[in-house]
Amino acid sequence: MNILLYAVPAAAAVALLFAFIKARGIARHDEGEPGMAEIARAISEGADAFLKSEYKLLLIFIAIVFAGIWLGLGSITTAGAFLVGALFSVLAGYFGMKVATRANVRTANAARTGGINEALRVAFSGGTVMGMCVVGLGLIGASVLYIITKNSDVLTGFSLGASSVALFARVGGGIFTKAADVGADLVGKVEAGIPEDDPRNPAVIADNVGDNVGDVAGMGADLYESYVGSIISASALGVAAFSNQAFKAMAIPMVMAAVGILCSIIGSFFVKTEENADQRTLLKALSRGTNLSAILIAVISFFLVWALLGLEHWGLYVAILSGLVAGVLIGKATEYYTSDTYKPTQELSGKSQTGSATIIIGGLGLGMLSTALPILIVAVCILLAFFLSGGGTNASMGLYGIALAAVGMLSTLGITLATDAYGPVADNAGGIAEMAGLDPEVRKRTDALDSLGNTTAATGKGFAIGSAALTALALMASYIEKVKEVGAADVTFNDFSLMNPLVLTGLFIGACLPFVFAALTMNSVGRAAQSVVLEVRRQFREIAGLMEGKADPDYARCVDLCTKASLKEMVLPTVIAVVTPIVVGMVLGYKGVVGLLAGATVTGFLMAIYMANAGGAWDNAKKYIEAGNFGGKGGDCHKAGVVGDTVGDPFKDTSGPAINILIKLLSMVSIVFAGLIVNYSIF
Repeated sequence: MNILLYAVPAAAAVALLFAFIKARGIARHDEGEPGMAEIARAISEGADAFLKSEYKLLLIFIAIVFAGIWLGLGSITTAGAFLVGALFSVLAGYFGMKVATRANVRTANAARTGGINEALRVAFSGGTVMGMCVVGLGLIGASVLYIITKNSDVLTGFSLGASSVALFARVGGGIFTKAADVGADLVGKVEAGIPEDDPRNPAVIADNVGDNVGDVAGMGADLYESYVGSIISASALGVAAFSNQAFKAMAIPMVMAAVGILCSIIGSFFVKTEENADQRTLLKALSRGTNLSAILIAVISFFLVWALLGLEHWGLYVAILSGLVAGVLIGKATEYYTSDTYKPTQELSGKSQTGSATIIIGGLGLGMLSTALPILIVAVCILLAFFLSGGGTNASMGLYGIALAAVGMLSTLGITLATDAYGPVADNAGGIAEMAGLDPEVRKRTDALDSLGNTTAATGKGFAIGSAALTALALMASYIEKVKEVGAADVTFNDFSLMNPLVLTGLFIGACLPFVFAALTMNSVGRAAQSVVLEVRRQFREIAGLMEGKADPDYARCVDLCTKASLKEMVLPTVIAVVTPIVVGMVLGYKGVVGLLAGATVTGFLMAIYMANAGGAWDNAKKYIEAGNFGGKGGDCHKAGVVGDTVGDPFKDTSGPAINILIKLLSMVSIVFAGLIVNYSIF
């Protein structure tokens, strides 16, 4: 049995080796003309500069939390695991970003010399490196820590490190990328009437830098945290549910994740398309790989549960299957509401005919409506996973089933994340093609890939948010188990009745928290974008010959503005997320914390889905207009579409995905500091 567990880090090592091979393959592609390489270098240097500044600030935060765990809780082992989790999260985002900044120019050149299939292959390889780094580092960290310590509790420290870095990376990178994007679009497209990524626009380099620090490094850290959290919560609940077979129950999520890596690698070889492919054909090309991976893991999981726990626990396999199917269905629902090949986004673009106000109203309504299907899907998944796993007679078994459903949903993350991370690479490639003055046909090809990237990104966010809801429920159960362990052994689930004022008060605070968090991050993007807008206007006004193309803009000034603003603005939301569960716990006790976690999970799930889908629909509605519908580029409809897109930018790339991290970070902080809350709370 130990051999099986040792195979887990071996599979993780295979993922890292595959990422290395893909990265080497990307490097062998030609960068193209000297002007293209120069633009790519400026983007890479800007991304490096931002991450270095962000990591300096992050180092201070990590040191404070490390000291708090070590000195406050007296656990150097958990503190060390926290440090490893944080470091691996940083590495996953950094490696993915470095390869993305190399793949972007090579994707543009592939679109120029080899066509859309070659460009898809290079961009998808860039995304694959991100996906494999995330699953490889996440799984190797969790499995090796367990092999060394033989203590599943230590893994909560590892997960807390992952969650903390993820929130910093998502919020900081999200503020950077959307401040630059909004500033570039509002002044460039709407006011100056110049094309997207026009080299005359001072914010275009910052915009392309933002794609890498926000949509690659930030998103990678985000899904790394989801992946690690689901595996660790399932392992902990497996130990609680199977006291006589604890090792086997704990091993299932880790082994499943290892198998998922191999299935993702196999699926990645099936992603290809033909020339002159439309978005629907391109989407089929990506779906072919993800669907094959999902089918493989669905089959293998049956034999895994059978071999470790026996056929009498067939319900656990159904729980895994329900999570896998729920992930696919949430992705399809998100695709329906955000892709411009379907009616909702096409109808939304039509609202631009009556101005900015109606397209914004339409997007808000679409986003709200889009929450219904994912909620129903997750609800059915929870019920199936809980009751078929034996939750009707043994609540611990049912909760373990829910945790396995989350692992099932994320088991093929290697390829799912690849389809998500490829989007920013394609977006950057389009920017490089425009700035380098390549043939319009090249931009047409990269735009087709970019438009698909918006859909896959929205699908990936829906997928991550759905898994977050399941993982948060599992983590809540882990918290209750931890409360029993540290001194409240007489706790029962009846102690958390809604009639208990402590639980109800915590519920209201938790329900409010995602709204406060979203408000803080939205306002942060607004303030940062305002500074970029003013700077771009100043340069257009003061640099003689800029609009005529006879003078160069000061790109570095906009990159510097976005860096300073995002680093300043990301601190408060992150600190609130870490401090709130501790403060609520010290006042309301562990019962109040359970209410907090429940409230934040429910409203956070809804807010995250609503914001991600509304933002994705606005973005693709704009692209639908740019494809020649409703007057095409430059008309009044296009300007209204751009305004809708700029409202949606912080929705889908800053606030929405960061809420996904928030609801799990609250649980991880609560679990790690459970002893403090139980022993020193007022109530």
